[in-house]
Amino acid sequence: MISKELIKKIRRIEIKSNQIVEEIFCGEYRSAFQGKGMEFDEIREYYPGDEIRSIDWNVTARQNKAYIKKFQEEREMNMFLLIDMSCSNSFGKKKDIIAEIGATLAFSAVKNSDKVGSILFTDKVEKLIPSKKGKRHVLSIIEEILSFKPSNQGTNIKKALQYFNRIEKKRSIVFLISDFLDKDYEKELKIADKKHDLILIKVIDKAEESLPKGAIFEFEDLETGETIVLDNLQGRTELNSDAKLPARNLLTIYTDEDFVKALMLFFRRRMR
Repeated sequence: MISKELIKKIRRIEIKSNQIVEEIFCGEYRSAFQGKGMEFDEIREYYPGDEIRSIDWNVTARQNKAYIKKFQEEREMNMFLLIDMSCSNSFGKKKDIIAEIGATLAFSAVKNSDKVGSILFTDKVEKLIPSKKGKRHVLSIIEEILSFKPSNQGTNIKKALQYFNRIEKKRSIVFLISDFLDKDYEKELKIADKKHDLILIKVIDKAEESLPKGAIFEFEDLETGETIVLDNLQGRTELNSDAKLPARNLLTIYTDEDFVKALMLFFRRRMR
């Protein structure tokens, strides 16, 4: 049974996300993604004025007459949210921000009559939520993000991408939301980027990025439980993952900033 506190949190996120989508965000989503997919319609005889690049040369050679392939825009798109549920994403406000970002994107898709699905992962795929339409489906995804108790604590982006690349054959809009504190998944990123429209959303707390100089710090790794002692008396230390993320696909969102503004600027950049 869902607790009253969780119901209030889901409702708050629903109201905020719907307001964002209605007032400012839905147009940005539609402009950034509408018409990215095309599906085959028919082959017909070439007429003067048709684009030469549409000519089907195989059919033309067989018929000894020019024919073109005609396509139509796919109106219905498919969005997938790949969400990192590892223990490090419970730090500070990260989990709530991830839920709000996911809700805003999902409600934008629903407003556009698109399907939305999700994969929740740690160092294994924890849960698959198949693509569906509708507000109730989006609310169930938000509930899962907020209430889900993963069986594992680590992060394995490689496994999540391998799983997604295997099960999803249709070209989709894919938002991979994580802090990307992992390594050795660049190959799978490239495969997913070729098959789908892939966007990486890095959610980070500024306290995780660097440490001020002048002290010795002792940390407990949230995912492994390992205790780490760091001598930081000499200078400021940057805390970054080793992975090289493609800048054109990457949007970094800090937990203390307005994620809506960051998303809008990112999508406007894509439109250009």
